[in-house]
Amino acid sequence: MSTPRLTESVISGREDISRARRLVIKVGSSSLTTLDGGISVEAVNALVDDLQSLQRRGTQIVLVSSGAIAAGLAPLGLNVRPHDLATQQAAAAVGQGLLLSHYSRAFASYGTTVSQVLLTVEDLIRRTQYTNALRALEKLLSLGAVPVVNENDAVATHEIRFGDNDRLAALTANLIRADALVLLSDVDALYDGPPDEGGRPVPTVRGEEDLQGVTLGRRGKAGVGTGGMVTKVEAARITATNGIPAMLTSAAQAGALFCGEEVGTYFQAQGRRRGARSAWLAHLAHVKGRLVIDAGAVRAVVKDRRSLLPAGITGFTGDFEASDPVEITDADGVVQARGLTAFSSEELPQMLGRTTAELGRSLGHDYERPVVHTDDLVRLQQG
Repeated sequence: MSTPRLTESVISGREDISRARRLVIKVGSSSLTTLDGGISVEAVNALVDDLQSLQRRGTQIVLVSSGAIAAGLAPLGLNVRPHDLATQQAAAAVGQGLLLSHYSRAFASYGTTVSQVLLTVEDLIRRTQYTNALRALEKLLSLGAVPVVNENDAVATHEIRFGDNDRLAALTANLIRADALVLLSDVDALYDGPPDEGGRPVPTVRGEEDLQGVTLGRRGKAGVGTGGMVTKVEAARITATNGIPAMLTSAAQAGALFCGEEVGTYFQAQGRRRGARSAWLAHLAHVKGRLVIDAGAVRAVVKDRRSLLPAGITGFTGDFEASDPVEITDADGVVQARGLTAFSSEELPQMLGRTTAELGRSLGHDYERPVVHTDDLVRLQQG
């Protein structure tokens, strides 16, 4: 299958799902495993059956699958999800192979090859690494394989504690320019409150106004996952605000969704597409500091889409190193952009308000460059 030209999504509603050229589908731990039973073969088979219906229509699939830690609990004699990092890593190391073996067997019954792709968020934000990740995924898809992506939990640190497979799926969707992100869990839709307390499903989210008053739970019912509805909605918002629609429903409703039926919650696409790195900077990066810039620099950075030079910086806060994420604000404190700074907070005081030519003469040629290059910058305001 040739690589499709994915300049914009072909999906404008659930009914278009059957026309999707490429989907990222994320399935949560609670849909695949239980605390006492490890991996549910029936659940894996049912999911693969539904995914094959998409493949038969020509849709390329990247499956982001949680479940490695949960799958490793029973073989290690654990009856609850561990809280300490070392035991979580051990469970992931055992469970990842088990999880992939079940996917390999289920897909093989259809003659489909699967591959394991272990990623961390860092793999999708560093230029060389995300280029390599994209090249690998594109080649696997062109060869008809189904990449099974999981966070590299056996070596991950803070990611393992924050349920980042939802957000990893969002970044993957941005990376490969998918037509949509599909989030499957044990809940059939986003509800405006707890369903057992009268909460009603939210069929469509067109923008932030549709999320006003929505109460989000923190964890799936089965207790084997970490993300809950909070990270799923966050992931859907990330892709939707970057031009890729998202759909949220239960794994049990996946077949109906893939046939275009009115199930789950649809997050309407907004804005323009961004790459995975820009999406991370805009939504997920933990900023280490703040740069305050003058009105001229705001025009140059936001409207003219130029790099941020030291001459336009009037002040800063925070303790950061070169390559750390920082916010860029105007004099009123409005965040105009985010970016990766080329200089540390220790270097900046001597640079503020000075031209690069002047800095080059007094401090050396290494200072004749932007503080934040336009390639390492994402604008959050309209120019």
